[in-house]
Amino acid sequence: MEKLTFILIVLPFLSAIFCYITPYRKIRSSIVMATAFLLIMSSLMLIRITPFSFSPITVLGADIHHIVLILDFLILFLIFYFGIKHHHLLIIIFAILQIVLLGYLEYFMIKEQTVSPIFYCDSLSLIMILIISIVGSIICIQSIPYMKNHEEHLGLRISREPRFFGVMLLFLGAMNGLVLSNDLLFLYFFFEITTLCSFLLIGHDNTERTIRNAVRALWMNSLGGALFIIALVILNSQIGALDMQKIIHTPKAGLWFLPIALLCFAAFTKSAQFPFQSWLLGAMVAPTPVSALLHSSTMVKIGVYLVLRLGPAIQGTFLTHCVAIFGAFTFLAAAALAVGQSNGKKVLAYSTISNLGLIFACAGINSSAAITAGILLIIFHAITKALLFLCVGVIEQHIESRDIEDMRGLYSKMPVTALITVIGVITMIMPPFGLLLGKWMAIEAASRNIIVIIVLALGSALTVMYWARWAGILMSDPFAGKFKTEKQPILTWVSLVSLCLGATLLSMISPWLYSWMIIPIFNEKYLQSYIVTRGILENPSGSFAVIPLSILALIGFFVSVLAVRKALRARVVPPYLSGVQLSEPGTFLGPMNQPVKAEAKNYYLSSIFGEQRLTIWVNLVAMVLITMLIGGAL
Repeated sequence: MEKLTFILIVLPFLSAIFCYITPYRKIRSSIVMATAFLLIMSSLMLIRITPFSFSPITVLGADIHHIVLILDFLILFLIFYFGIKHHHLLIIIFAILQIVLLGYLEYFMIKEQTVSPIFYCDSLSLIMILIISIVGSIICIQSIPYMKNHEEHLGLRISREPRFFGVMLLFLGAMNGLVLSNDLLFLYFFFEITTLCSFLLIGHDNTERTIRNAVRALWMNSLGGALFIIALVILNSQIGALDMQKIIHTPKAGLWFLPIALLCFAAFTKSAQFPFQSWLLGAMVAPTPVSALLHSSTMVKIGVYLVLRLGPAIQGTFLTHCVAIFGAFTFLAAAALAVGQSNGKKVLAYSTISNLGLIFACAGINSSAAITAGILLIIFHAITKALLFLCVGVIEQHIESRDIEDMRGLYSKMPVTALITVIGVITMIMPPFGLLLGKWMAIEAASRNIIVIIVLALGSALTVMYWARWAGILMSDPFAGKFKTEKQPILTWVSLVSLCLGATLLSMISPWLYSWMIIPIFNEKYLQSYIVTRGILENPSGSFAVIPLSILALIGFFVSVLAVRKALRARVVPPYLSGVQLSEPGTFLGPMNQPVKAEAKNYYLSSIFGEQRLTIWVNLVAMVLITMLIGGAL
């Protein structure tokens, strides 16, 4: 137990140091791959010993509490330094506030060391560990060839890879520490490390634009950190402990809900919910593996994990209803904004915000069916979104564009990557895949809340709209002849294929995933909501036939392969252009007898779903809902 926890948390920190000081790419790549392998194996070995809890006294011979306290202040002073460096008043204010409150909490409020366990691992923590260590490690492995091409494209004389891979590995260790922490001071420490890491990764390319977006991410996440430490001060004054398990099971009275509401607010900032979405949208300027890491398996999952963890403490309260409405609104609003985007990374970013909103809605509904839906959405969103981000990164390096209109007929240039991307899109919106299963469960769980269920249904419809459009573009142009598989580094293929297989195969075993990993999460406050019968998830409201649908999906896949083989023998002819086409394929005689190229493009309905039109109103509504959440706690 102690050894595995050491590997999951401390080893990435040590590997990050070695990556930073190593000037040789091959050695650095070996460190990254070895660390990734150990994280994956350790997370899998953790399955057999979960649940567990323990409190290590020392790390590498030093008192663990002193180490965390010193490093915590060091991180806050670094954030303060960056605030001064970039002349940003809010960062400076939030850093000073956190330094003062942390010092007050540590030296004046906490009289003696807590006897509660520092680390606690149950099924929810284990699921998060598996996501972080497996999906996050795959992203780091894919980064090795990606960053080599990225720096060659930029023409850098001095490589920035040492810092890049150091921060990436540090990020994984911090996330593992966060989801294993039962002591909220330790959780806060890892929370702040992720804030610093995201700032460094978003600003990696060191351009004016990347620095501006990194600073925006820093002040918004520093706001979350300030809310977090305020909540800790209030909690410690009320119950005299910062033990997560004790907080969850403490009887509620007085202003007890205020710190929980502040923690939910901090979770919203970390998960880039409205009106804080701009930091995640700005993160797109970073290298694509950074986007994949922030959007899928690490940074943005902190918020939904924290609210799910606090679920039993707020069950049946006004606060939980506020979280449900806020999440449902974000799900719909972000889906609407995604419809108006042609930039592939922006579509993925808004889709991430939307799906996180849906998970918050599940956490707010707070029934066993909703918690099941939320956890399944976390799992499958992490895998599929990581896959799609990495695909966009590979495509962008090949065609030098991330606009989905420029991906039209991509299969003729990059057939394997295009196929994997389409599979990723299909797993987002079609049965029997896990994300649709999660949405079905979420809508079913919201059946007693008419407002939430209507919003979820509308958001789901918009989701299908933008995903189906993207898949159609990738496979739109006619084709004939044999495909020529594109050349990619072996590590790129390993990453894309493993994530693609993970998204499909895990979906097919989702009923057993529910039985093995999700049911143990439920305590006396939650009753088991589904029964697994021959690969079918059933409850009194209906059933989701995972295995029968999986068999149909496999049959459909083989039929499509046969259709492609038949189409390869077809003859391609240009479109008929009303008799005025010219000899050059796809051109016609237009006004002034000038040749005009015939083009096909999608409508993005920017007059309805454009960012300029919607963002201000969406942010205003979100602020009203957050005010209602805080006011309800008072």
